[in-house]
Amino acid sequence: MAAAFGSAQEVAALVAQGEDVDALYDGSTALWRAVYVRNFDSVEVLLAAGADPALPMMSGWSPARLSLATERPLATDEVLTPRELAAVEERDRLVAAVGRFPAGDGFSIACVAGIDAHEAARRLKAYVVPDDERPDVTNWTWDDEPFGDDSELAVGVTDVPGGCVLMQPWYYNAATPVVANLLSAGTVVYAMYANPKSGNQGRIARDGQVVAWDPHPGGSANADDTTLEVLLAHLYAGKAVAYCCAYVGLRPENTKAFTEPDQWLLLPDRDYWRA
Repeated sequence: MAAAFGSAQEVAALVAQGEDVDALYDGSTALWRAVYVRNFDSVEVLLAAGADPALPMMSGWSPARLSLATERPLATDEVLTPRELAAVEERDRLVAAVGRFPAGDGFSIACVAGIDAHEAARRLKAYVVPDDERPDVTNWTWDDEPFGDDSELAVGVTDVPGGCVLMQPWYYNAATPVVANLLSAGTVVYAMYANPKSGNQGRIARDGQVVAWDPHPGGSANADDTTLEVLLAHLYAGKAVAYCCAYVGLRPENTKAFTEPDQWLLLPDRDYWRA
């Protein structure tokens, strides 16, 4: 905990008390956590105390291997795969592209790989709102109902490199199980509802079925995460929307898909929590 959230001085004080520098907590050591949060002063303290940078953990990410994704890599014979290198290189560009969104909570999104907005509308059996019927939604608030009684069913959709993005500024329907299932046939969807009460609630669907409910995009890596999930959690800590895009391989160039969608859809009126 000190390595992740404290100072190097606090870490050094615990080391001086004879603490086991390679003790595992939630699947990782203090050195791993210090690398994960880029607490490089604590990294040096732990290495000097004998912490093992090559100790296997976290789905193949030793502290040394994880450090290769930081600006201060440790000496190691381990390497990143081409896919992992590409993820590291993409991180700064993607964070900059969506960095000004969101301004608050209450919105939902679905990042969909491999299909465009037209196909998304078809899969959802949604009504595409003509341009001359679109209301002014430039200043959204949590209590607005720009589509009147249909506001809870209105979602925006925009093509981006790699697929498309659905978004709903005022409700959670873009991230419901049925929407994720319908969109994910033959592909993958990472959906998220930014719940004002409990934080970011994720949902992953593959091939028409939800496979993970309530992961926390932008949160900490866990011992049971996959190799890719550990890396993405490290790269996109605190960047939930960018994490959702990266997980499915979307490469938006700016915030437009999340703030000014190309089209608005009205979803059919149905139960979106159960098939």
